Amino acid sequence: MDAAKAAILDELGKPEKAKLKVGFVPITCATPIIMAKPLGFYEKYGLDVDVIKTAGWAVARDKSLNGEYDASHMLTPMPLAITMGAGSTATPFIMPAVENINGQAIVLHNDHKDKNDPKQWKGFKFGVPFEYSMHNFLLRYYVAEAGLDPDKDIQIRVVPPPEMVANLRAGNLDGYLSPDPFNQRAVWEKVGFIHILTKEIWDGHPCCAFACSQEFATKLPNTYGNLLKALVDATQYASNKDNRKEISTAIAPANYLNQPVPVIEQVMTGRYADGLGNVKNVPDRIDFDPFPWHSMGVWILTQMKRWGYIEGDVDYKKIAEQVYLTADCGKLMKDLGMPVPDKTYESYTIMGKTFDPEKPEEYVASFPIKRGV
Repeated sequence: MDAAKAAILDELGKPEKAKLKVGFVPITCATPIIMAKPLGFYEKYGLDVDVIKTAGWAVARDKSLNGEYDASHMLTPMPLAITMGAGSTATPFIMPAVENINGQAIVLHNDHKDKNDPKQWKGFKFGVPFEYSMHNFLLRYYVAEAGLDPDKDIQIRVVPPPEMVANLRAGNLDGYLSPDPFNQRAVWEKVGFIHILTKEIWDGHPCCAFACSQEFATKLPNTYGNLLKALVDATQYASNKDNRKEISTAIAPANYLNQPVPVIEQVMTGRYADGLGNVKNVPDRIDFDPFPWHSMGVWILTQMKRWGYIEGDVDYKKIAEQVYLTADCGKLMKDLGMPVPDKTYESYTIMGKTFDPEKPEEYVASFPIKRGV
């Protein structure tokens, strides 16, 4: 990776600004950003971070753009969209680390226990947390593979994650593809059941990430580097399944997730009730791996193109490499003794279909259900 694609300094010094505001939406995907506060990871790197609970993704984006937040928990498509000006003013943003992989599910209302086949979902109303989200793109992918057009055969509404269960209970939604713990919370409250974990759609898919403006990383390189190192360190800690119960307790309080510890533990340990009378054991239901693969960025861009969120010619690799800073993450992973991938692109198999990051346009064209591309 050439130096132009790295924002981090070779040697990190004392943070230029130690007191920071970092936004998060209260979901288990934000685990590294949240737990780094009570478990002392920010402090370890000379930072005094105020982690600020945020209602939803539009607020997180806007507060990041206007400088109220120094950095934020974001969905992996968001820094790409912000950089390209999709849904907001174009502003260069960088994503030097993924927070979690897997960790989502499709939940249906208990009234639909006889409709566990997506071909039966015509006319259903679904919630997703944001348009520029893996949730939206995975739901669209999933229903389209079942032959439904997500823009014509179902309705997809943006609902902040903390409001998902209430909307399901009220009948405003038939289901949702949401971050946890709100999938498990629906089961806990006996309102819904888990239809499928997203890892069954694409095992190892990215979800949430740490992101900031290019300006923040450039103006405060030591602050940026230490903040990133704290989060990569916390992500490594969260990846160890032996630490999951301790973390569940640390992130449960009202100022963080505000959820019962048993609900969070079911997500974090992967031993959970599915709402259909089964107890499942899926240790990697949620997992934590900070490396921001460029190929993940290219896949997300193909889906943005497929569904009309971006138009015209897209330089997939250029945008992915500008935003997803693998070099920064890789350097810190190496410093922390973590194994670092020796490449930044890989192929994926998603519901039996191979994605080759070298052929993004062919991939977009290969889908029978898409918008005008």
